[in-house]
Order: sequence, then C-alpha cells, then structure tokens
Amino acid sequence: MFKHLLLPTAADCRAHAKKYLDVIQQAADQVGVTCRTVSVSSDHPFEAIIGTAEKDACDLIVMASHGRAGLRALLLGSETLKVLTHSKIPVLVFR
Repeated sequence: MFKHLLLPTAADCRAHAKKYLDVIQQAADQVGVTCRTVSVSSDHPFEAIIGTAEKDACDLIVMASHGRAGLRALLLGSETLKVLTHSKIPVLVFR
C-alpha cells in the first residue's frame, strides 16, 4: 500500500529550517534590523521557545496564530496557547 513512503530525516528538517531562517535574516539585514535566528529541535516546541527566549534574555516573544477554533484547535493543540500560558516573558500574537 505505502510502497515508497519517504519521511524527512533530521538533516532534511535542519536544512529546511536553515533555508527558511536565511530568508528572514536577509530581510532583516536589508532594512537594517538586528536579527539573530535560532533553530532548536524539541518534542515540546513551546518549552523550547520559552527556554530559548529566557536563555537569550528576550523581552518579547512574537508568534503567529493560525486561527483554528473549536474541536480542530482542541485536537491539534496550540503551541502559541501553550507559550502564552507558560511564559513569564510577554508574548505578542498576530494572525
């Protein structure tokens, strides 16, 4: 049934993250905004986000919300909601 199911490797995921973050870094550089990108792997992304922000003494965490509601949001969970709930650092959420 699933003859050739290929899942991305950890190396694939790191390469994808680097490519994505490089675009963000370039955009920040073009407009003169100081930016340092970080990529962290974790089984619990909200903990990695908060931990990295605390370690780097950030004064704000900025996150996007996908705007899921109802049962779908409940079943999928929300890393943004978890960060909002557990972070002592202020969190700015945008849609």
